[in-house]
Amino acid sequence: MYDLLKIFKECANVDIIINKDDFDRLSNRESYVRDLSENSTNNKLQTYYRINTIIAESDQFNIRKGVAGNSFIIIDDKLYQFAPNPLNEPTLGIIKDGKPYMIFEMDDSQNSFKNVFEQFWENAIDCKEDIIKMYKQAIPLKSPEEIYKFSISKIFQNKTTDDINEERLVKTGFKSSVVWNKLFNFQKDAVLGAIDKIERYNGCIIADSVGLGKTFEALAIIKYYELRNDRVLVLAPKKLRDNWVTYRLNDKRNILVQDRLNFDVLNHTDLSRESGLSGDINLEMVNWGNYDLIVIDESHNFRNNNPSKKRISRYEKLMRDVIQSGVRTKVLLLSATPVNTRLNDLKNQLSFITESNDQALINEGISSIELTLRQAQTKFNNWVKQANPTREDLINKLDGDYFKLLDLFTISRSRKHIEKYYDVADIGKFPTRLKPISVYSDFDKENKDFSISYLNDYLESLNLKFYSPMFFVFEHKRKAYAELYDTETKTGAVFSQLDREESIITLMRVNLLKRLESSIHSFCLTLEKILHTIDSLDQKIKNHKEFSNDIDVLDFDFDDQAYSDMVLGGKVKVLIQDMDLVKFNEFLKSDREIIIELLAKCKVVTTERDQKLVDLVGLIQNKIQNPLNPNNKKVIIFSAFADTVNYLYENCADLFLKEYGIHSALVTGSGTNYTNLKEVKTDLQNILINFSPISKSRKEVFPEATKEIDLLFCTDCISEGQNLQDCDYLVNYDIHWNPVRIIQRFGRIDRIGSQNDQIQLVNFYPHIELDQYIDLIQRVKGRMQILDISATGDDNVIDDRENQPKELDYRKKQLEKMKDSVVDLEDLDGGISISDLTFNDFKVDADRIKDTELKTFENYPSGLFSLVINNIVDQPQGVLFCLKDLDENNFEDKLKNNLIHPYSLVYITNDGEINVPMRMGKRALDLFKKLSYGKITIEEEQLKAFNLKTKSGKFMNQYVDLLDLVKKHLSGEEKIVELQSIFNPEGSIIGKSSGDFNYEVISYLIVS
Repeated sequence: MYDLLKIFKECANVDIIINKDDFDRLSNRESYVRDLSENSTNNKLQTYYRINTIIAESDQFNIRKGVAGNSFIIIDDKLYQFAPNPLNEPTLGIIKDGKPYMIFEMDDSQNSFKNVFEQFWENAIDCKEDIIKMYKQAIPLKSPEEIYKFSISKIFQNKTTDDINEERLVKTGFKSSVVWNKLFNFQKDAVLGAIDKIERYNGCIIADSVGLGKTFEALAIIKYYELRNDRVLVLAPKKLRDNWVTYRLNDKRNILVQDRLNFDVLNHTDLSRESGLSGDINLEMVNWGNYDLIVIDESHNFRNNNPSKKRISRYEKLMRDVIQSGVRTKVLLLSATPVNTRLNDLKNQLSFITESNDQALINEGISSIELTLRQAQTKFNNWVKQANPTREDLINKLDGDYFKLLDLFTISRSRKHIEKYYDVADIGKFPTRLKPISVYSDFDKENKDFSISYLNDYLESLNLKFYSPMFFVFEHKRKAYAELYDTETKTGAVFSQLDREESIITLMRVNLLKRLESSIHSFCLTLEKILHTIDSLDQKIKNHKEFSNDIDVLDFDFDDQAYSDMVLGGKVKVLIQDMDLVKFNEFLKSDREIIIELLAKCKVVTTERDQKLVDLVGLIQNKIQNPLNPNNKKVIIFSAFADTVNYLYENCADLFLKEYGIHSALVTGSGTNYTNLKEVKTDLQNILINFSPISKSRKEVFPEATKEIDLLFCTDCISEGQNLQDCDYLVNYDIHWNPVRIIQRFGRIDRIGSQNDQIQLVNFYPHIELDQYIDLIQRVKGRMQILDISATGDDNVIDDRENQPKELDYRKKQLEKMKDSVVDLEDLDGGISISDLTFNDFKVDADRIKDTELKTFENYPSGLFSLVINNIVDQPQGVLFCLKDLDENNFEDKLKNNLIHPYSLVYITNDGEINVPMRMGKRALDLFKKLSYGKITIEEEQLKAFNLKTKSGKFMNQYVDLLDLVKKHLSGEEKIVELQSIFNPEGSIIGKSSGDFNYEVISYLIVS
């Protein structure tokens, strides 16, 4: 229309009839403002000016809708017929597209055609107002938020979770269930997304960060499938078993009791058992192949498969007997850390979903899951070796295949995601994390020289060879024992028993050092146990009997109790007569002397002289007297060792009850739990519900209860899967070497919906510099050989000595960082979080676009744009372009480099520099959202400046030049795809592309 306005001015009268059927079909209306045949005109970015001009000069023509027949134009006494072609810029010759168009000229001096037209005109209905309204709707200048929504609706069309039938959810009663109505909005989004993935791809990994309620999300999914009469199995670590069992019991403590959940619960370790009871389930009678859905809690425990010729691993049992047998089994995996420092960790977890079908995603453009993961791991390894690796660099290096794999199977949201994109009024707030307190305690109040370095010198002098009976076997007997005990994997690698025992000795040294760092009390108990072991071995050697002849160990029954006095060892046994007992006794004697001396030195440190215990008591007293939050006296004290926790409870519980009237509890996961709140039973659930009554909904279960437990001494048996956010103060009495565990522990109180405004983490450290401590660890570990079974199924016996400095340096950096702030798992240096790699944030936004908005978008032209003030520090001014590739060739290869293909997002500065390239789609979306979201108007001064500069959009040369540079950039990326494809095992794709890089401008955001 715009191109004809000049000619219209020369005409006395212009009447236009539009075919009524075409006009009334809503799906065709967008062709009036968006015609891909006119793409080259649209790429001049003048749509804003052109539409405004048409509206302003609309008095030059009249438009009606009616029966018009074929396309034709009558000018005076001539008729020009365009049929069968439409009337547009190419057929008018305005755009040269290289195609021939026939226009038939006919004489109408008798006005025959004109009379027919006038008859059509008389019967037609005026629709000029409707057309002008459509053009007004199609003015491409929109608010920043509107073009963001418009763009993501295109990019993520058909990729959202809308396919879950709402009617089905309501009819089954799912949305009336108790568990569904207890979920926050972000949890409901995860549940619906997971169900969608399970239905489409047979499984899903929920990888939400610590503290976001993965257990409740899983319970909702279980309820959905139970309503479909599916049989469900939950596999959980033993220490988390009670968390799950509670929700299926007819028990007052079960806040979901009305949902009558009826799933089975087994431990991970039950996969290694053939018989016996697990709870009320007889393992011998379990019909493993009859489960429709299996939920695996802490699924990262299955990231490795240790294949052996002699036994079936838990992984193999689960795959063979549950996943691949019987009915088709859907899989839901739960893990906050399915990926941390190994991208390949996903392989075995995904294999449960795909039933080890490497080509399960071939219809999604991923020809090999294993190859995709292997290539991603290679790029990750190269990235880690860089001097200062950044996540941005890694994301830029990874292929689109890996992103797509994660996108198909995972749901992963971080705390930042929730705070950013969900209504805080609905979900409650996260508490403010105060800077961690670091406490450096001596062992002995009266002897400052009695340090961890001093004691470690004694530890290093211990040989501990009695943990390696194979070391003492006579040389001529070693071959037979090697044949009996060495492990050969299915791929042929051999891990010798002697090397395994050396590793056990190393682990014992490490354990001694860790127990020393934990508490002198625990250290002494361990030394006493070792001394008892030495004395028992010494006695056994003195009293042993020998066979009169040589015994073939390959035929000997080591488990026969009749021969117990003749053998040494636990699972791995050797005949005493096959050992060099002189050497064995020398080593025993040496260790015995050192341990007796060590015990004598440590025993002088009584509870009164125990500086670390004194420091802990002072911390708790100060917290009680100066609460962080009003009237909150609660403290959780974590230790890795039950001995330490028992020691602390024995020396603190009565003290704080007498001085402050505060009740304490002890939870260790093994042995007996205790509490001095007499009316409370000592099972785990009762203790925790009375320690954190608000988060555990005690009022609904025990409405008459008024007293609470305020001090909780515990091991890592409750470091996962527990909501204890009534508490605001958490102490790590011994520092865990793995920062992930520290974050998991803190996640018990750092949770959504906390009643506390602020929370505190306290870490106890040995009274030496962290560098010195790391050096101690390195010296203790020495040379350690391990059997490395990678997630790809490759196995190798490696010398871990080369990797230790790197690993320990990595741990040191993480621990140093955590001295200054509590970080999220996804913020740990050197690791990577799934939430860094997926588009979940933007899919949620796309899901939330209303149907009315989507219908409005149908009438929008190509080339929507907006103006926005830059609100991002260090982000240069420029333009963010969203383009669509109209060339359908090489789709899969292009997807490897750009996960949102056929769409591309590129940010170019005003100087013409590509600031965010096509490969970094997620970063571009992050920018897009941050610049646009919530901005529903354009700044008036900014619009004035734009109109003045461009003459209201008529002169867009600057932006057209930037668009051309973006196209050249994309063209360059296309060439990279072609070069990479030379090495494609399926053959080169060179020659398949047309060479004409044709792009449609979907939108652009001018940032100033």
